[in-house]
Amino acid sequence: MRAATVTLSWDGDGNPIGEIFGESDAVSVDAIRYINPVHGDRYVELLELRGDLERARTLLEASETAVEHDVAGHGDRGVAYVQCRTVGLVGDLLAILWRREIVVDWPLSAVDAAGGRGLEITVIGTDRAIQRAAADLPEGVDIDLQRLGPYDPDADWSAADLTARQRELFEVAVREGYYEVPRETTQRELAAALGLATGTVGEHLRRIESKLAGAYATPLES
Repeated sequence: MRAATVTLSWDGDGNPIGEIFGESDAVSVDAIRYINPVHGDRYVELLELRGDLERARTLLEASETAVEHDVAGHGDRGVAYVQCRTVGLVGDLLAILWRREIVVDWPLSAVDAAGGRGLEITVIGTDRAIQRAAADLPEGVDIDLQRLGPYDPDADWSAADLTARQRELFEVAVREGYYEVPRETTQRELAAALGLATGTVGEHLRRIESKLAGAYATPLES
């Protein structure tokens, strides 16, 4: 049994991350917690949101893609329930998940990728199943392998190491003194050095620190 973490990115229309919120600077999607198919040509999803939740409600109300929706949360963090029409690229990607013999390790993280926002996804299955799912990706979708290895059911596989993008950010943060006391750089300065948004750097650092803390805590508990 194998586990693979990949980043999916695409150009043009049909971006499942930017379809509803992509044009707004006020709200963004951090992750897709879960997707489930429903009757006919529709599916429902839970989205982790960051930013202006009232703006998120307004954008959902105006969207032709969102058939039904609700937003819960406080401050600048929330979760959106969205029922959408399964069309275009989104429908093609979902068809692969339902058709191929792979298991998705939820949630799917929204990350910066070539050409805009992409999805970091971890799947579990046999080598053959993972390869066939990758081969089914529609034209216009790029896949970047971050990690591939045996799946260990007794370990938190996703927390054992960092993706290539996370390692790059972590190495720069350490080199520039982000973890020194007192700190010698800021998230804004790291973002400028890497060409990323400050919010994206902050989110990546939180995920990195969570993974490293989990990996460190496991042997202490055993």
